[in-house]
This record gives sequence, structure tokens and C-alpha cells, in this order.
Amino acid sequence: MDIDDIANRIRKGERRALARAITLVESGREDHRQKAQELLERLAATPGYALRIGLSGTPGVGKSTFIEAFGTMLTGQGHKVAVLAVDPSSARSGGSILGDKTRMEHLSRDPNAFIRPSPSQSALGGVARRTREAVSLCEAAGFDIVLIETVGVGQSETMVAEMTDLFILLMAPGGGDELQGVKRGIMEMADMILVNKADGDLKPAAERTRADYAGALRLLRHRPQDPEGFPKAVCVSAVEKAGLTDAWAEMQALADWRREQGHLDRRRAEQARYWFAEEVRRGLLARLEHDPEMQARMRDMGEQVARGDLTVARATSDMLNVLGAAS
Repeated sequence: MDIDDIANRIRKGERRALARAITLVESGREDHRQKAQELLERLAATPGYALRIGLSGTPGVGKSTFIEAFGTMLTGQGHKVAVLAVDPSSARSGGSILGDKTRMEHLSRDPNAFIRPSPSQSALGGVARRTREAVSLCEAAGFDIVLIETVGVGQSETMVAEMTDLFILLMAPGGGDELQGVKRGIMEMADMILVNKADGDLKPAAERTRADYAGALRLLRHRPQDPEGFPKAVCVSAVEKAGLTDAWAEMQALADWRREQGHLDRRRAEQARYWFAEEVRRGLLARLEHDPEMQARMRDMGEQVARGDLTVARATSDMLNVLGAAS
């Protein structure tokens, strides 16, 4: 792969080059990682600046339906929209269905949209390990809005907030004890809660759910990076395309306020520090996994723990001391 050539094609907005580049950054091969780093460094010289929006919610809430309706509305307004959808990988086979393009039939054919499903590959937090790098590639390709759809497994999906400017939580009405659907941790990170499926017989239930969440959000401590009134809850219907314009206006108002106050730039700087530390941690774990001597020591200590000769706490402490001495 000619890195200069693919970088130039990405800058021109060529989808095929963008897709190949994302495949490259997602690869675990060492030679591919080196080429991916070189490509990202080339593109960093002319960075884009897209609005990054994370979308999370429990399975069945209608994330894909919402993204198709929302993304189509945005492209109709002249925006270029990239969708990075993360699908769960099987714990047994490691495979993923990657069916988001089939669920977003109209948006996938839109010339101003790009949809890329990726496997989570056992990464925690609802996003794939290289989603952050894929966002940078989409920005370099000229997309001004990047939507990141998480796996959709519940309250642990907070890592997407570490790579986006806005974190949107989708909820469905009539789910019983709605406030148990999302716990405090993820609610504190949400910039907006969108109650989807606010149509037909579910519309009254959706409005009640919205009111419940609005009340819960008011109990949370006001964040300094938010203007008055945020975070807030809004009703939308992806099927009827109702409330999407209002929701987008609220997102823009919040993003504009944060940009004017300098919160957006500070947040991105914090995110860069976070991902630097995260990559160092992952690199150390990878080195541990590929060091034969350390692996042998881990197996030996694991056997001692299994027999009861060592407690987990003692074995962990001893192993960390060994690693410290080795480094």
C-alpha cells in the first residue's frame, strides 16, 4: 500500500480509499500497525474538524432506524455524514454480523454518507479498539459529522464519551421502570436523552418517559461545560421523522456554546491525553502476552493460585514486582 497515494485519495474524499484505510488501522498485524501510524501522521498535517456524536442505548431502542432517519435529514441539509457502527463480536468465534448497512438501506446509498460497521473484537466500553482512529480518517476525508453507534449493551458503554463531542442516549418508552434502564454512571455522561418511538399508541408513554428522565437529569449536578437547561430529554420518532429537527437544533446549540466557551477544545485535549494513557496500557498488556518468560511465570503463579498456595492478591503483587524489575 502506497501511504502517500492513499492519503491523497482520502483527502479527496474517495470512499474506497477511506474503507481500505479503516481496514488498515483495525488490523492487528505489526506491519499494518506501522503503516497505519504512518498514514495517520500524514493526514494529521491537514486535520479535519467534524462534530463527533456518540449514540448509545439498549438493544431494540431503534438506534439504526434513528441514525438512518437522522443521517438522511443531515445530508439533506448539505452535511457529509460518516457512520461508524460497532457490532458485538462473538465470545466463542470472534465473528460479528456487521449488518448495519442492511438496516440503513437508504442512508447507505446516499452519496454524502459513509457507513462503516466494525466488530468490537472483545473491546469493552461499547466501541471498537480503533474507532478513534477511524474518526480521524473520516474527518480527513471531509466528513463534517461523524456518528458513532455503540454496541448497545447497557450502562457500561461510557468509553464513547471519551472520543466524541456530544454523547446522546436513546431510550424507548413503556419499558416498565424506565429509570432502571440506565444507571447514574451513563446518565451523568449523557448530553441529551432522546426518547425514541414517540409515535402511535406509544406517544403518551414516550412523553411520560421523557418527563421522568427530565426530572432525573435535574437532580444531577449541573456541569460547568453545559449551558443552562442541559442535559435535557427530548421525544423523537425515527419512523415518522418527528422531532429530529428540534433534536438537531438542540445538539447544535450545545456544541456551539461549548465551542465558544472553549470547552470543546479543552475536552479534545483531555481526550487525547486519555487515549495516550490507554494506548500505553494496551501496549504493556500486549508485551506481557507476547513475552514467553512472563507467560511462563503467569502460568506458574496461576497454578499456585488454583491450588490455594497463593492468594490472588499476593500473586498479583508478586507479578507486578517482577514486571517492575524487568522494566
